[in-house]
Amino acid sequence: MLFRSTGPAAVLAGSCSTATQAQVARWMAAGRPALRIDPAALARGEPVAEQALAWARDQAQPPLVYATADADTLAATQAALGVAQAGALVEHALAAIARGLVGHGVQRLVVAGGETSGAVVQALDVHALRIGAAICPGVPWTQAVRIAGQAPLQLALKSGNFGGPDFFTEALAAH
Repeated sequence: MLFRSTGPAAVLAGSCSTATQAQVARWMAAGRPALRIDPAALARGEPVAEQALAWARDQAQPPLVYATADADTLAATQAALGVAQAGALVEHALAAIARGLVGHGVQRLVVAGGETSGAVVQALDVHALRIGAAICPGVPWTQAVRIAGQAPLQLALKSGNFGGPDFFTEALAAH
C-alpha cells in the first residue's frame, strides 16, 4: 500500500548509530536545513524544543532536527548527564518537537532511532498504524490511524542502523 501525501515534511533523528550519523552527514552535505539539539542545553532548562520549532517553521525545505553525535561526543554527554538522563532529555525534546511540527501542519515525519520513534509515536498519541510500502528493507512508510477530521499523518519509523546514507532523502522522495 502506498500512501500519497505531498504535505509538509520533517526529519527527526535521535539515534547515534553509525548509519544515522552517515544519514545526517549526507543530508547536511547536500545543503539541506539541519539543526542539532544540545543535550547540555536541555539539561540547563533552555527552551531548545521551542527554538527548534521556530527554526523549523522558517525552513523552505523539510528540516532535519537531530541529536545524533559521534561516539566521543555521546560518551562525553553521557558522562556529564548520565546515560538515562541524557537519553530522556533528548527523547522528550524530540517528542515535543514532533508534536509541535504536526500541530503546525507537518504531515510526513521521518524518525531515526528506536527510542526516538517510540517517544514520537507516544507524544502524537498514535494507537494504530497502517503499514505501507517499504522505503528500504525493514522500514516502511506507515499511516497513523487518526480521529476523523485530523490531517493525514505518515510516519517512517526506523531503528538507527537501518537505511543507507541517503535514507532521509529517499524516504521523502518515496511519496
